[in-house]
Amino acid sequence: MSTYEPMPLHLVTERLSLRPWAESDADELCVLASERGTKAPTVERTREVIAEGLAATATTGLALLPIRRRAEGDFIGYCGLLVGRSTVEEPEIAFELLQRAHGHGYATEAAGAVLDAAIATGRQRLWSTVRTWNTPSFRVLEKLGFVRDHVSTDDGGELVWLTRSLP
Repeated sequence: MSTYEPMPLHLVTERLSLRPWAESDADELCVLASERGTKAPTVERTREVIAEGLAATATTGLALLPIRRRAEGDFIGYCGLLVGRSTVEEPEIAFELLQRAHGHGYATEAAGAVLDAAIATGRQRLWSTVRTWNTPSFRVLEKLGFVRDHVSTDDGGELVWLTRSLP
């Protein structure tokens, strides 16, 4: 079990609200997955993914959280912390938004709230892994003080590892 505090699971910013997943989020998460250009999972499989994520949160104290715009109440993506390619001690920050939500600063706003949540857990460092083509994600992470650490290769191609020390 982790020696860190669990990350706060309800985050609110000026324009956004992040809270734990519910089974009812599966349809919207399927839409997001379909925008990746790969075969989207079924709603049933997406419900399983949500349940697996909630179980992982109970174990690690880390979570990916759905993002909703506060004024509109609509789902626009997710952001949070996960073990991913890293560790519970030094987790990864991850985010993904629906295409219609790109270019409005939502990823930076949500990731800033998650960064504050990571600091509240007592962690010393975060990671993020980004495909070399994903220029918008690099911009978000650079705004938040992440710096490139190294590059690795996996089945998906080159992966840039960025890191940020926490106060």
